[in-house]
Order: sequence, then C-alpha cells, then structure tokens
Amino acid sequence: MPSFLDFEKPVAELQARVSELRETAEAGSLDIAGEISRLEAKSDRLLRDTYAKLTPWQKTQVARHPERPHFRHYLAGMIEDYVPLAGDRAFADDQAILGGLGRLGGRRVVVIGHEKGDDTASRLKHNFGMGKPEGYRKAIRLMELADRFRLPVVTLVDTSGAFPGVQAEERGQAEAIARSTETCLSLGVPLVAAIVGEGGSGGAIALAAANRVLMFEHAVYSVISPEGCASILWRTADRAADAAEAMKVTAADLKALGVIDGIVPEPTGGAHRDPAAAIAALGSAIGQALDSLGLLDPAGLRAQRRAKYLEIGGA
Repeated sequence: MPSFLDFEKPVAELQARVSELRETAEAGSLDIAGEISRLEAKSDRLLRDTYAKLTPWQKTQVARHPERPHFRHYLAGMIEDYVPLAGDRAFADDQAILGGLGRLGGRRVVVIGHEKGDDTASRLKHNFGMGKPEGYRKAIRLMELADRFRLPVVTLVDTSGAFPGVQAEERGQAEAIARSTETCLSLGVPLVAAIVGEGGSGGAIALAAANRVLMFEHAVYSVISPEGCASILWRTADRAADAAEAMKVTAADLKALGVIDGIVPEPTGGAHRDPAAAIAALGSAIGQALDSLGLLDPAGLRAQRRAKYLEIGGA
C-alpha cells in the first residue's frame, strides 16, 4: 500500500477498511467478498475523482512523493544496454546527475538525469537530486559526446533546484548551469527532455532547453519552489498553495503557455501507484518525439530550438 498524502485521507481510510475486511475474511468463515468489492470500487472511484481535480499545490505534493519513480527506475524500465559514464574530467563525479549510453526502443541514445534516491542513505549519496557544478559539467561532457557521435540526447529532470551550498558557488555553480543550458541549445542532434517530478529553477532548465519538452501529468515545473515564492511575496511559506496557483506550475498551464510541448498521462493516483505503466508511457512519448525530430539536420534542430524559446511569452 502506498504512502498517502494529506488530501488522500478519505481514500486511505477506505483502503484501510478493505485491508481489515480481507484479514477478517482470511481468519474466519465470513463471506464478505461482496462488501470488499463494493468498498474497493468506492475507493477507486474516489481516487479517480480526487485526481481529476487536483490543485497546483496538491500536484506539487504528488510530484514530490517519495515513492515516485526516479532516474534509476526509468533506466531499468526504458533503457537497454545502459553503460554509465562518470565524472566531469575536472573535479569529481557528482552523484546527483547521472548519465551514460544506452538504447531506447532500439535507438542508441545518451541519457542524462537527476537522481534523488529512495531512502535516507541513497538520498544523501545523491544529494536529493540537487546537482553541483561538476554534475552540470558532466552533463555538458556527455552532450558534447553525443553531438560528436550523432546520438540523440534524452534528459530526465527531477530536482528541486541546483545545490546552493557555498562550495558549489565557489566552484562556479552559476557558470556551470549557464554553460549546460548553452550546450543544450547548441546541439546538432535531437534533444528531448522530460519533467518527471519536480523541475526547479536553473537546475532544471540546464538539462531541459530541448527541442521537445515533455511533462508528466502530475509533475511541476517552475522558476522557484512554491514555498520559496511565498516566502518572498508574503514573508511566510504557509502560503505555498497560493504561490503554486499563481505561478502556473502544472503541466496543463505550461502547455497552454507554450513552455512544454506534450503531457504524458499518469496512472490513476500518480506514477508511484503503477511505476511500470508510467515508465512505459514515458518511453513511448519520448520515442515518438525523437521520431518527429529525425528528419531535421543539425542546422534545422538548432533553428527549431531557437524559435521555440524565442516564441515563449511573445503573445
């Protein structure tokens, strides 16, 4: 049974009741299969109704769900023959940003993404997906490698933002993010980015200045976290829900604004409830996006990317 968010409490109560009835049925001779089926149907209906009308703040909570698939899960479910490539050839190998060579649907690609980790130890190891300068320089190295060997690039974005620590700033965090963004824009090969959880600030755009930007239905993408925005505007993080509404962080809002190009539907209740289905849907969407870009030459890919970003906000 997945962890439940605050707004899912009615669903949690129904599913707890179903579990109790199942235990009762297994322990005795009572025939309560009909009641169990009725409650399961009610729980499924309530879950669908709840997720059909999520607020931006609720979507933010879903995007941050600890059981949501992470980069290593997408690798296992989408990428064959994966060969990791490590290090920025200058300072260190940042574990918050991972990447390497592989095959997506039989097509050779370079895949890069943020890894948040699944438990305390792995989250500390991967720095909660917050990349340092060496992580973005590693991404630059891998993108340039892809460009040299004419391989499409796929990036999976899931970060609250780049690491803001003093040491990261001393090693040139802002410059590394800017160079990574520049590299995305200058590639002569197709670049498809997918916002799979959180897409936060420059830490996200450094991997997402792509020809096609896809976004999961319940992912979020913004220049700052709702809590950070609320702290600036209202001097309190308690108004994060108001900030999320105003910032237009959802996939539907961003599609309407032209910031993203496609929305990938999630299983009912979010990607964490059926990771295999979510990963399969994303793999299919990325494959279709790469197919649509396959006829463009390097100059055409750069021109398409340039036009895409110059048009945002132009209306």
